[in-house]
Amino acid sequence: MRIVSVSVGDVLEMKKPHPCGSNRLKVLRVGSDLRVVCEGCGRDMTVPREKLERSIKKVHPGDAGRVSGTNGN
Repeated sequence: MRIVSVSVGDVLEMKKPHPCGSNRLKVLRVGSDLRVVCEGCGRDMTVPREKLERSIKKVHPGDAGRVSGTNGN
């Protein structure tokens, strides 16, 4: 099994769509379980990491916790 690096704020593109039709989930919390929210309908889910990692097609990095620029002082 491959280990997928996932961080808070990342957007996961899934192999199969959620029942609402969207296949993109935003990561809210990481750990042994991942808390994600569907970008289509806003459904909030907690899914075991092992199950979710099998369904990931692509990880789009988010910008949560990353430095966007300098202060200039």
